[in-house]
Order: sequence, then structure tokens, then C-alpha cells
Amino acid sequence: MERAAADTHDVIEVRGARENNLKDISLDIPKRRLTVFTGVSGSGKSSLVFGTIAAESQRLINETYTAFLQSFMPSIGRPDVDALDNLSAAIVVDQERMGANSRSTVGTATDTHTMLRIIFSRIGTPHIGTSGAFSFNLAEGMCPACEGLGRVSDIDVDELVDRSLSLNEGAITAPNFAVDSWYWRVMAESGLFDPDVKLKDFTPRQWDDFLNKPNTKLKIGSHNINYEGLLVKVRRLYVDKDRGTKQAHIKAFLERAVKFAPCHECGGTRLNQAALSSRINGYNIAECAAMQISDLAEFIRAITDAGVAPMVATLSHTLDSLVEIGLGYLSLDRESGTLSGGEAQRVKMVRHLGSSLTDVTYVFDEPTVGLHPHDIERMNNLLLRLRDKGNTILVVEHKPETIQIADHVVDLGPGAGSDGGQLCYNGDLAGLRASGTLTGRHLDHRARLRGQVRQATGHLPIRGAGLHNLKDVSVDVPLGVLTVVTGVAGSGKSSLIHGSLSGRRDVAVVDQSAIRGSRRSNPATYTGLLDPLRTAFAKANGVKAALFSANSEGACPTCKGIGLIYTDLAMMAGVASVCEECDGKRFTAEVLTYKLNGRDISEVLDMPVAEAAAFFPHPILDRLTDVGLSYLGLGQPLTTLSGGERQRLKLAIQMAEKATTYVLDEPTTGLHLADVDQLLALLDRLVDAGNSVIVIEHHQAVMAHADWIIDLGPGAGSDGGRIVFTGTPHSLIADSDTLTARHLRSYVDGGTF
Repeated sequence: MERAAADTHDVIEVRGARENNLKDISLDIPKRRLTVFTGVSGSGKSSLVFGTIAAESQRLINETYTAFLQSFMPSIGRPDVDALDNLSAAIVVDQERMGANSRSTVGTATDTHTMLRIIFSRIGTPHIGTSGAFSFNLAEGMCPACEGLGRVSDIDVDELVDRSLSLNEGAITAPNFAVDSWYWRVMAESGLFDPDVKLKDFTPRQWDDFLNKPNTKLKIGSHNINYEGLLVKVRRLYVDKDRGTKQAHIKAFLERAVKFAPCHECGGTRLNQAALSSRINGYNIAECAAMQISDLAEFIRAITDAGVAPMVATLSHTLDSLVEIGLGYLSLDRESGTLSGGEAQRVKMVRHLGSSLTDVTYVFDEPTVGLHPHDIERMNNLLLRLRDKGNTILVVEHKPETIQIADHVVDLGPGAGSDGGQLCYNGDLAGLRASGTLTGRHLDHRARLRGQVRQATGHLPIRGAGLHNLKDVSVDVPLGVLTVVTGVAGSGKSSLIHGSLSGRRDVAVVDQSAIRGSRRSNPATYTGLLDPLRTAFAKANGVKAALFSANSEGACPTCKGIGLIYTDLAMMAGVASVCEECDGKRFTAEVLTYKLNGRDISEVLDMPVAEAAAFFPHPILDRLTDVGLSYLGLGQPLTTLSGGERQRLKLAIQMAEKATTYVLDEPTTGLHLADVDQLLALLDRLVDAGNSVIVIEHHQAVMAHADWIIDLGPGAGSDGGRIVFTGTPHSLIADSDTLTARHLRSYVDGGTF
């Protein structure tokens, strides 16, 4: 009897989960095992794993802190579930981009730079002080000229002024300096120069006062004012403030006016001369941080001083883990904000590999994103290592290579959105294969090579490409066909294609950058569908179109058109509750009396794309269906969309543009095996309509389906940056021995993943 009681603690018990589209599901998830959650996009995987299990674990941990500490934590509401038992502390390792703080680097994010600093402080010669003397984020180590940023901003004066005009004629073109504005008056009435004289006729002294005079008290009439030169004021008002909080027109101005260059004093290394003078085996700490991580690992292993042996061993282990996880091509001085979602997730993962914690629940969101099949194998080994330390591993994943190593599989579906949220299968891998579910049927599915490839109608020439690690690459990208650009992570694929083709006329780039938008933005607003929809409602009811916008006149006055009321509970975590005035419908009662074909505007915005297409036919809805987003709700906030969903939403919009060449960056991200076939059909339709499609991709099904393959490598970082194969997929398999060729050959031959 006691044994049976103990067994109940070996599973996470989920009872009655209803978060988002989950339909009251209950299941047991084994602890200290690797469980993979599968299902089509929108089936409810994230709602179960992140929105229910991880959210409740983190909420319960937060509740153990004092109310004062909780006031500084993000608000986590209780998920909609009857019961969750036997939870352990959950650590979420997701694809959220790391902060764009320029002081955060791969080295600081993984603590490897801290370990490197300690080693230099112990055995670097000459000895210059403690580890703080080697930190660009501390006063004792940072370069005084750039304050540890490694670059200095230079303002283009001609983006601030028109020298051919006088102040009275509006010579200052910087934001908020219009004639008769307060900032303008301080300049024009300072008495330092004549406001009727054109700037080009200022004396050298006047020009210097106009631009560079430091903050000085001046008397204008009966008023004392603080005067500062235009460059000084613009730098203080706009450049030195956090860019994330600026208005769009200010950001646009800064993009034009502010140029960054490497700091002349430290050469971009961020450190002062003392820190740069200390060396180990001929290298200073900045040169070590700039090394490719795989090379740095070799350098660190060569340090034999017994005084730092424990630190060398720890640092070597972390660097080896970064190499093993497929990030050996990065350097420690790479800014965190420049990492892709997949790279950021793997950097976060490294922090946990050396952790002494056990019996923790680790939650991963598609950890194979951005990985070549060669690297997926290494990622799988790391997941298994974390499990074998006694942890519970929950992975949301589509790649069969990772599903294959699962101890347990939870398959959700059968469809997406309102057609999903049901438990289709819960058990071992063999049972999944025999289950007949969509995932089970597609697990061993292989895309075939084309019987006959399409012939190019021309070429886009790329000549002498040298961006990042590219080594003077020249290649002709065929037009009128489906071209797949592949190679291991860090081989130079994005550098070659984005660096050479972005900005060319008739080229539409659909990349992985996030969609900008607040919780008010949704597919209807983002695609422009809301405008004809509002017009149709207005025409049918003889009223203004503005009434049918939740961001305009028709918005519920209580919740301001959001549908939720956010309540600040001071020291306690804030809560969001459905607006009682509009019952979450976002519009006033009057607006909801107006109908179009028997439906009010809130009912239409609640429709998924597929239903909306039948109710209100429009080309954009057809394109959303084409890219596999038929389940998305028209009014679903963009902030709730996955990375793959956002990219396909952008693709649907780009398909309406007048581009003839489409560049897609890993479009299979977030796609179920069954959806990949639908994507391939869409790519074929684009090509057959006379377009050229260039896809940066690792998925073997996409490679097999290509007309032409450009393979970069042979490795990553300094070991990559070369073209190692160009030709048809058939030629790649038959004649090449690159990493891509080996994996594609195994895939087509039906070998195990």
C-alpha cells in the first residue's frame, strides 16, 4: 500500500485543463523522464505545457515570496485547470530573444566571461588587479571614452540642420525644434548669433557655440535660461536615453542621424588600456573574447597553471557544452540581442547543464529550431543528459529526430484552434506509431525527390560576398525555381542570402524578426482586413465606419476596447479580468446592435480564418489559409502567436505585393510534419505562378523537394563561409559527401532519424 502511494508522486497529475483551447483534458506525465508534446500548430501544446504546467509551478513559487517582493515580479494568473498535483520547480528555456542591452554578450549571459576574468586576474601578466579590472561593465575595467560599449555615436550634423537657411527660416530640422517652439526660442534668442543669418554664414566661433557649447546659464530679457549647443541637447534628449521608449518619429530620426563607429581609444574592445595590457600566452582578454568559442576552448585547455586549474576545468566544460550544442561558431563578445531565437534558447540551456539542481522540471520550446540534422543529434544528447541527472524534461517539438528519443509522448489535436485541445494520444513511442493519429501517421513519412526538376529561367548573381564569415563567395542563384540554401548553423546561409539579396528590387524577404504590435493588434488589423470589414458594416447599417474599430469611436469606454480590465493591486500581483461592461466583446452596446448578415462585429472577430472566409470572402483570407493559418482567430492578439505563425502571417501579406522573388528564412519553424507537406505545396504554387523562391532551411523534406540546392560549410564560423555544393538534390546525394549530403541520403533512403 505504501508503494502505491509513493508511485503517485512519480507523475505530474493534470486534471481538467481548459486554458485557451484545451477541452477539459486530464493526463499523467511521468517525472524524471523526457516527454515530448506533439500536434499541429494551434493544437494546444503550448497552452498545456507553458500556459498550464509551467505557469502554475512559477505562480506557486512566486507565492512563497513576501508581498513586497511579489510586487516586482511579473503577474501570473492561475491557469484554468481543476487540479495540478506533484509539480516540481519549473525552469522555462524558451525562444524569446535575449534583451537588446548592448552590455549583454554571450560571455556575460553564460558567465563564461566572468570565469575568464578571474583567470586573467590570477595569472595574467602584468598583474593589474581583481577580476573587476577586466570587466567592461565596471568603472575599473571599462574604456573611459566609450564607457564600456565598444562604440561611440557620431551625429550627422546635416541630418539636424539645413545650412542654407537661417534659424528664423527653420534651419533646425531635428524633432521638436520647429520655429517658435521652446527649444527653438532658446537657440534663436540666446544672443550668441543672429537668427536671420544663414547657418553657412556663421563665424567659426558662432558655429561652435551653436553646436557644442556646454550647458550655460544665459539671461534673455528678464528670464534666466539654460543654453546648450544643438549637438549637446540632441545627444542628451534623444541619443543617451533608452531607445525602446522612444516614439516612432524619434526612432526614425535617430536611424538617419546617428552613426556608430568603433571606439578609437579601445578599438571596440570595450576595455581600458590596463586591462588590454595583461596577457596569457600572448593574448589579452579582449582577443580571447573575440575568438570563435571552439578556438577559445583549445586556448583555455592549454593553460597549465595549477593555481587556476579548477576554474580552467569549469570554463572548459562550459565552452565544450557551447560547442556541443552547435554554438561553437559564436564568440563571447557577440551581443546577446543579435542572437536568433534558436541561438538564444541554446545559450540559456548551457547555464543549466552545469547546474547542481536535480528533480527540476525543464520546459523547452522547439529546441531544434535553426539546427541542421547534424546538430540535432547533439541537442538530443544534451536533453538526455539533463534527464539522466534526475530531472523532468518537457519538450514541445515537431522534429521526428527528437520525438524518437522520447520516453513518453503526448499528442494533442486532432486539429488546430477550436478543432484542437483534445488528448489524441498519451504513451510510449511504439504506441504513437500504431495510434493512427496525424502525428503517428507522419512520423516515418518521407518527402520524395522530384522526378524532374524545374529549369531556371535566369540567375541572380552574387559576387565576392564577404559579410561575417563568408570567404569571398560568388554564386548564381537560379530564378524561376525552388532553391534551398542549407548548411550547419553558423555556416553563413543568412549572411549570404540576406546580406546579398535583401533590398534588391522585386525581392520580398520574409524573415524571423518579430511582428511589431501591442495587445490591440490582431490578424484583422495587421493584414488590413479590418478596413473593408468596417466599411461593409458601415454600409449595411448606414453609420460611420469608425464605430467598428475597438481602437476608435466604437470602443467600450470602460476597458478602452481591450476587453479586459487590468487592476493594479499595489504590493500584490496585478490581475486581468473580463470587462463587465462589454463582457469582453470590446465594443459599446450600440455598436453590437449593428449586424452584417446576421452577425455583429465582435462575433466576426471571434471567427477563425476558415469560417471568416465563408462569411466575408476576401483574398487575404485565402492567402492565410494557403500558409496554414486557417485556425487563427481574426481578433486573436498578435502577442499570442508563435514565431512560426508570425512568419507565415507575414508571408501571407507579402504574397499580395508585387515581388517576383521570395526569400523565406526557415519557414518550417513551428510546423507539424503534416503541415510541412502543405507548405511545400504552397511553395510549388508560388514557383508555378512564375515566381522565384529561395528558402533558407534545414528540414530534409524541403531539401528533397527543391529544384536546386546551395550548401554552405563545411563547418560553422571560421570553418564555414564557403560554397561546398551547388546542384540538384539528386546530385547532392549521388556525388557529394558534405554533412548535408550524408543526412539527406539517409533521409531519402528511409534510414532512422
